[in-house]
Amino acid sequence: MPAPLQVVAAVIEREGKILIAQRKRDGKHPLKWEFPGGKVESGELPPAALARELHEELDIDATIDTQLDAYEICYPGGRPLRLLFFRVIEWQGEPRNLVFERIVWEFPERLRDYDFLEGDAAFLRKLAASA
Repeated sequence: MPAPLQVVAAVIEREGKILIAQRKRDGKHPLKWEFPGGKVESGELPPAALARELHEELDIDATIDTQLDAYEICYPGGRPLRLLFFRVIEWQGEPRNLVFERIVWEFPERLRDYDFLEGDAAFLRKLAASA
């Protein structure tokens, strides 16, 4: 079995809300919600990968804070993934949607109302328990 592909995700917080993003309708996992982020490239450290992804997806220069969670998942027929969730509390620029169907600022207790990727489910439960 191949080594898990590392995937980083940002929990971007502002005024008690978290920024979430909806995948494009014509992509993989269409219209599912997720935390912004993406794959860690070869030779890249996870915080640097997340900063790069946030610049590419939201046009912000983010300071990556503490790692909140990490675990492995595997979608049917896919490669194993190691998901790493990081808190982001500082950034330059106003987040703007460059690659998603849409982005939304939402209260943590309302996140369960969105159709998130299965891989985010365990983290969402942890987040809800701490809210």
